[in-house]
Amino acid sequence: MKTTFVLSFFIAVTVFFVYCTKNAQIVAPTTSSTNELISYKTSTAPTIDGTIDAVWDNATKLAFTPTVPDPGNGLFAGYQGTQYPATLRSMYDGTSIYFLVEWNDPSNYQVQPWYFNPTTKLWAQRGNARTYDVNGNLIKEGMGNDQLAMLWNIGNSTPKFVTQTCYASCHLFTPYRNFQGVMVPNKSANHYTNGANEKIDMWWCHLNKDLPQGQMDDEYQDWAGGPSVTDTVGGSGNGRHADDLTPPTPFSTTYVNNNTNLSNGPFNNSQSLKLDGTGASVSVPKWIIPDAVGAKYYLATDTLAGGKALKVTAVSSTGVLTLVGGTTLDPNGKSEYLDDPTTGVAVGSKCIPSFISAPYTMGRSDFSAQATYTGTGWILEFKRLLKTPDTYKQDIDFTSLTDQPFGVAIFNSSNYQHGINPNLLLKFQK
Repeated sequence: MKTTFVLSFFIAVTVFFVYCTKNAQIVAPTTSSTNELISYKTSTAPTIDGTIDAVWDNATKLAFTPTVPDPGNGLFAGYQGTQYPATLRSMYDGTSIYFLVEWNDPSNYQVQPWYFNPTTKLWAQRGNARTYDVNGNLIKEGMGNDQLAMLWNIGNSTPKFVTQTCYASCHLFTPYRNFQGVMVPNKSANHYTNGANEKIDMWWCHLNKDLPQGQMDDEYQDWAGGPSVTDTVGGSGNGRHADDLTPPTPFSTTYVNNNTNLSNGPFNNSQSLKLDGTGASVSVPKWIIPDAVGAKYYLATDTLAGGKALKVTAVSSTGVLTLVGGTTLDPNGKSEYLDDPTTGVAVGSKCIPSFISAPYTMGRSDFSAQATYTGTGWILEFKRLLKTPDTYKQDIDFTSLTDQPFGVAIFNSSNYQHGINPNLLLKFQK
């Protein structure tokens, strides 16, 4: 599976809302043991900063426990049955809806940092999920993203969502009908809806990647429009797309970006270069801030002219990197560029970030989000307009204040392996 669209299959959704009988009343929050999240009607908006304002005491906590299922085919091997206990609160006012999610997480790792392998003399990245040997013994802990995702039914367009929420679009290696009307074998396990007019709103927060910009990602799911016209032997079955792309018409498969201002947010810090300029192609970092200690990410502004980061222009067969301007980085004999040889997650202090932090724009930037890692878990706050300036009906509209089913997924330092809590229900205090 790849971190991009394959991830979409595994996204399940869970959110919860709050309730109090009077706007002015501040009470200790109670905890709901049902599947209902009551969104509290507030006259005071919380500050989205990852800390819990007193106004959140008005909101009832919905306690839920996303649990990693066993979908078969070894898809979630090494994760099945893992639980991520969490609570959710919500508020809304005349313009926006607000969420506060808290969950236990004993670790907050770097995301797939680059390290030097002194045996192979190559640069490599830590895996984004756990790896096991043939006997099921853990070889390496994963260093993927901590993530939270939620799914919503757009305009009641997806009938099965009412009773199945996230599982309504979750297809496990089953055939699907593409935009040409052809039944195509699904070689993967992704999210896509069951009809051309069905759409699901997908909210996705990569905590380590999105929050440096104070955002989370706004995407949507539709009817598996990704495979090519000639794809008759099996495709991805991927129905997840970025907001603001123009959807394809029948007998077309191309999602078009008609706006050059639409940004995909964070991007990978990687490239392929030939050893010694003429040898085998190998993967290496693209940008390096020389001697940076403990860096979890670089900023896009670092890569611009005059920025802190220097571009890697060459790599030798001994792993020495040449940077713009002729300076070199020789990792040999330097522990600060090495990986932990055990199953732990420690890496050297100068290991290189795997991504460049950049903002989402246009339809992908509908959320303001921020979080605090407490040392034992996450406190995540985010908000969105009740109704976004959505052109293509790729966002859910909350202005009717009607009940909305949803589901939640939590990922712990993993690529696509995640705990799921389906069949939750958002209700608005009137």
